[in-house]
Amino acid sequence: QVQLVESGGGLVQAGGSLRVSCTASGRTFGTAVMGWFRQAPGEERGFVAGIGWRDRRTTYGDSVKGRFTISRDNARNTVYLQMNSLKPEDTGVYYCAAKCLAIMVPTANGGYDYWGRGTQVTVSS
Repeated sequence: QVQLVESGGGLVQAGGSLRVSCTASGRTFGTAVMGWFRQAPGEERGFVAGIGWRDRRTTYGDSVKGRFTISRDNARNTVYLQMNSLKPEDTGVYYCAAKCLAIMVPTANGGYDYWGRGTQVTVSS
């Protein structure tokens, strides 16, 4: 069993930066693919970024490429999402997700085993 807790959300102006974190409990973090998703009001939850556990290869959604960076610290059981050049359309609840022992980074909601409760990110124009 893995429990995920997100933190670091908040209100930021367009063009600003924010870093959200996700800390996992349990011993399987080191061998779990970690992903970030977001859900805006009235929209489905969509893939933002993911990072592998073996080679730490990263994958990004098209709308955030070049602006967001995902990273992980296995010693701290934590995955980060650094968000730069934020836009109002980045507003939403950001969810952390884990997939144990995956080879590839899933980009679909159904590809993950565990989810956090989310943290709100609001970008004002």
